[in-house]
Amino acid sequence: MSEIEHHSALLTDLYELTMAAAYFENKLLANATFELFVRSLPAERGFLLAAGLEQALDYLENLRFEDDDIAYLRQQTAFQNISSEFFDYLRNFRFTGEVWAMPEGTPVFGEEPFLRVTAPIMEAQIVETFLLSMLTFQTMIASKAARVVKAAQGRRIIEFGSRRAHGPDAGVLAARAAYIAGCAGTSNVEAGRRYGIPIFGTLAHSFIMAYVDETEAFRKFHQLFPRGVLLVDTYDTLAAVDRIIKNGLHPSGIRLDSGDLLELSRQARKRLDEAGLTETKIFASGDLDEYVIRDLLARGAQIDAFGVGTALATSKDAPALGGVYKLVDLELDGHISYRAKFSEEKLTYPGRKQVFRSHDSSGAFRGDTVACETEGFPGDEPLLSCVMQNGKRVCPIPDLPSIQQYARQQLERIPEGCFLGRERYNVNFSQRLQDLLMVVRGRIKHQSEGKPGSQGVA
Repeated sequence: MSEIEHHSALLTDLYELTMAAAYFENKLLANATFELFVRSLPAERGFLLAAGLEQALDYLENLRFEDDDIAYLRQQTAFQNISSEFFDYLRNFRFTGEVWAMPEGTPVFGEEPFLRVTAPIMEAQIVETFLLSMLTFQTMIASKAARVVKAAQGRRIIEFGSRRAHGPDAGVLAARAAYIAGCAGTSNVEAGRRYGIPIFGTLAHSFIMAYVDETEAFRKFHQLFPRGVLLVDTYDTLAAVDRIIKNGLHPSGIRLDSGDLLELSRQARKRLDEAGLTETKIFASGDLDEYVIRDLLARGAQIDAFGVGTALATSKDAPALGGVYKLVDLELDGHISYRAKFSEEKLTYPGRKQVFRSHDSSGAFRGDTVACETEGFPGDEPLLSCVMQNGKRVCPIPDLPSIQQYARQQLERIPEGCFLGRERYNVNFSQRLQDLLMVVRGRIKHQSEGKPGSQGVA
């Protein structure tokens, strides 16, 4: 489902616009290529799961500067030396570039570009902030969700984190990213409406407390939602289970939200089964993450599904990705000049790249090679493909269930130790790419020493 909506052109950092103005005034009209990647994986992650491409492409297709946007910028002292022609340029601004990207649901690793933008340099610069924000946020959440889903060993995970997300919009996007990674659904109703994600809900402790006693609350709710899930830990968990049985209620599930989930799930399961409520599922929530879930199941917890909130919607143990958007080449009058950064610990490789993924005979991933765009590695899978030309998509984004299915298939091929273990996936840089880096480094050195250097292919 495509999400076409207006995105304010001012959803960017000021320096993107001041750089664009400087390019304009200095008549730097080159085409530029930028690549978006994460420098290194957080210590808590063995892989990332790419997400957010649909919203990124919607933004690029529909980005406009409205009259009031331009009026606001004109008032800023930062632009006091900028000509009116620049603001005329913004009035007619459209993104006209080309985008290559990894499909959503693709596992990605440190220093691997998963989005590449080639466009007139002003266009490519202005869109940086939005692309980084959208892609790294959803990728961060999808990566966390994939770990939680894996830990659940086939049991359903419901994303429950909207109230802990960093704002309502973040909650909606977190639900989308979590669904891509394999969650069965979300509690967020807007995410359900917007993206077609299944929505789930139970009831809160306040509903139980609003009635004279717990039994009355159960009855009132069950009358209206006979296949609903009843929350049983408001007062005494096992006593609540006994009340459900005694009053002949047959909920589809009960929810444990506190206490010793291991022992309570065992005792609740035993009582429900003895009463013939073998179809009533046990749903658990309350400060869960992949480690807690893994431990509960390893110790024999009788839990059929989990609601995961804060840890998932905020990626609590790794709440930010070190995403960057770096210039790798400029093209002017048919000549390409490669660009790279050489500062300590922030080195980047020049030129447009492709990521090639190798597999063993069973289809499991063996390792990746980051290479020059024009290289080829027979038998390896190129991961970046063209998704936008001349500012328009070249093919529709798959629907969300298809993306989820693709992600599931991809995740099955990751080495097991990359999930909750400390195994590091093998990522190499091709010899040709390393040679190009040395050529560019030499050119920069010569220029810094005042020696003539090529402004062409190197």
